[in-house]
Amino acid sequence: MPARRTLASQEHADLLTLVREICRDELAPRAAEAEAEAVFPREVFRLLGKTGLLGLPYSEEEGGGGVPYEVYLQVLEEIAAVWASVGVGVSVHALSCFGLSTRGTAEQKQRWLPEMLAGDLLGAYCLSEAHAGSDPAAMRTTARREGDEYVIDGAKAWTTHGGEADFYKVMARTSQERNGISCFLVPADAPGLRADNPERKMGLTGSTTATMLFEGVRVPAERRLGEEGDGLKIALAGLDAGRLGIAACAVGLAQGALDAALAYAQQREAFGQRIIDHQGLSFVLADMEAAVASARATTLHAARLKDAGLPFGREASIAKLVATDHAMKVTTDAVQVLGGVGYTRDFPVERYMREAKVMQIFEGTNQIQRMVIGRHLDRDNTGTIAQAAPSV
Repeated sequence: MPARRTLASQEHADLLTLVREICRDELAPRAAEAEAEAVFPREVFRLLGKTGLLGLPYSEEEGGGGVPYEVYLQVLEEIAAVWASVGVGVSVHALSCFGLSTRGTAEQKQRWLPEMLAGDLLGAYCLSEAHAGSDPAAMRTTARREGDEYVIDGAKAWTTHGGEADFYKVMARTSQERNGISCFLVPADAPGLRADNPERKMGLTGSTTATMLFEGVRVPAERRLGEEGDGLKIALAGLDAGRLGIAACAVGLAQGALDAALAYAQQREAFGQRIIDHQGLSFVLADMEAAVASARATTLHAARLKDAGLPFGREASIAKLVATDHAMKVTTDAVQVLGGVGYTRDFPVERYMREAKVMQIFEGTNQIQRMVIGRHLDRDNTGTIAQAAPSV
């Protein structure tokens, strides 16, 4: 397997070694069967919680691991290289905890955050709706105040862990203003909350996705995060970090596909030599390696900006765009390297290819990422046109 990165901190290097061991011993033996049978691996998330991997990017004071985001993303990459559904699930869980960590009161955090970061409570994130996927401000789910409670009615589409989570971070409309949206932590056992039938997806079949239905769900006002009307701000603030999580998962998925293709090319023979010794094939593998390495560098660059407390929104969109587009190309090329057997389910690369597609769609489609990047360019540009040097 090609070398992936080096870390200055021995502690962080040891963490990645531990993660690789868990992936090799606990995740890899289960992944193919769980994906084939569309089984949600709740016990895997419990294991990751017990080993401290579900709360890594949060502070130790909150019960998290206190690691830099750069390191956390490398952990996600390692997991996704073996089992993309679990990598995406870890990223979604971290995003589900974001609102409580950043906007919760001290009492709210003390009450709920430790169990969430320890993995005792698995989270889900309810933002999208069937008619408002890329435009969350157009949501119709409402939260009506009645005394010390809110009553939530509506439906939230494309919920990762839908029907499997222990709590849901929910955005709902509390006023008719376009941005009049608030954020709530809704326990899974709240009366009136239920999951619709899971989506029948092309890939990530081990990650349950469902529409969550809210029918008169009563939520105590103490479960609102921030003030009324803060919900969209909370959602958008977390999306940049969420995009980096998906970028890291895409890098891991691409790396897993490259590893499988490389191993096959080193063993398979054609015309009297290993197929990697044929220049046409070796060039394909070289392009795959370049794509994975560039996607990783782009993702970690954005993470370092975040760790330094610098703006990273544009870089997060770039990372998500580059990493997921590259993952689609690399996994497609992996199928090509394996040829006919790559198109069968006897080898994992066809699954990697199916899993890569959705990464270009969720956490903001790649068309949305291009819009975000373009707006950043327009906003950040001073408007000064460079003057050409005078001719002589």
